[in-house]
Amino acid sequence: MSIVTMNFESQFLHSNHEISIILPDKPHHISAKEYYQNQKKYKVLWLLHGTFGDHSDWLRKTNIELYACEKDLIVVMPSALNSNYSNWSRCMLGFNMYDYLIDELMPMIYNWFPASEKRKDNFIAGLSMGGRGTIKFAVNYPEKFAAAAVLSAVPVDFNNLTEQDLQKDDPFYQRLRGMVDNAGGLEKFVHSNENVWNIINSLADSRKLPRLLFACGSKDKLIYENFTVFQEHAKKIGLDAEFWTLEGYGHEWRFWDLAIQHALEFFGLSDTGQSRF
Repeated sequence: MSIVTMNFESQFLHSNHEISIILPDKPHHISAKEYYQNQKKYKVLWLLHGTFGDHSDWLRKTNIELYACEKDLIVVMPSALNSNYSNWSRCMLGFNMYDYLIDELMPMIYNWFPASEKRKDNFIAGLSMGGRGTIKFAVNYPEKFAAAAVLSAVPVDFNNLTEQDLQKDDPFYQRLRGMVDNAGGLEKFVHSNENVWNIINSLADSRKLPRLLFACGSKDKLIYENFTVFQEHAKKIGLDAEFWTLEGYGHEWRFWDLAIQHALEFFGLSDTGQSRF
């Protein structure tokens, strides 16, 4: 595959920003002129990293380049800091990651690269924090994605969240406090696009949602309990989603490398069967 590392000044992040893009390789039996002028538009996977990560995580810690090559797939990997893929308008000069992906990154990729913007050709996936970003984008912009894979993350019911909860000395709640402040307070947060639990409840019996996959390792101490809670809730509200568990795996890259392979199968992305040679 071809790897593009791109650095550019972002309007929404108010700073230089780096992304990685995997692009399909030219097969050896096709001439360069024929291949690069064929005007083909490729399917796109928007692939999100987790807390403490960046755009390079998936490239360095999984075989995503190999899997993308087999599927003839463009993969776009942005950097999100620890933003939870939310807007942080009062952070520095502003770091509006939620708006950035939809209103800046997507238009750039669709118009500067051979990427299809058709819903049926676009997929989104992410791990941990990236999984939370994935489901947030999937339910708030269902018209943009054919399917979504949420790895080691699930929606959490924020309807009973209290100010006392927000004082907990825990990285999850520390970031959550900032997100509540961003929304203008707890009540506004609960009724915002951040409360994916409520949005799924309202859309569960409709055909608007992308196809959804939730995946978790059975020994994931951070997520597995919430995973089972949401799985039961999904049954109650009639949410059509696949829940996939691997025994013996925790919150770890060994699991995510296997999970992204399952996600590509879930998306219906078949191998091209075409050798570069």
